[in-house]
Amino acid sequence: MQRHIRTRAAIVTVALVAAGAVTVGVSQAAPEHKSKPAASQADAKPTKKQIAALFDGWNAALQTGDSKKVADRYAKDAVLLPTASPVIRTDRAGIVDYFDHFLLNKPKGTKIKSVINVLDGNSAIDAGLYVFNLTDPKTGEKKDVEARYTYEYEKRGGKWLIVNHHSSVLPAAG
Repeated sequence: MQRHIRTRAAIVTVALVAAGAVTVGVSQAAPEHKSKPAASQADAKPTKKQIAALFDGWNAALQTGDSKKVADRYAKDAVLLPTASPVIRTDRAGIVDYFDHFLLNKPKGTKIKSVINVLDGNSAIDAGLYVFNLTDPKTGEKKDVEARYTYEYEKRGGKWLIVNHHSSVLPAAG
């Protein structure tokens, strides 16, 4: 009988220790699981419409005539391959300089065709064709310039910025 009681006590002890280990394991694992934040709005992929609106904001900045406001739409390390200059712009000063001259033409862009690729919650590409309505500052003559474009956007510090912008005059059909 003594032996039976000891065996039973041993089994109960092992069961209690095992239950305790499981309980400790669960309580220790739970905080790790809880510490993972749920996907927030900030991490969610933007819609194509939201990415398209970034061009509208950039175009509105052009309408201010303020090259610094336009440059504010670009990341500090952005690359600009502009339509009306052979010089590659790789810093804020270069981007401001380009827009100091380009804005004299009172440009207003209109997209003709846009292809948007949302890569993830923090990056997207908008490529296509647009036309710029320009006014010659000396003569007042108006002209339209069709161009190809690519904007690469990244969300940095909660703000969408242009990190790469390529624009080139649309070649003649050939």
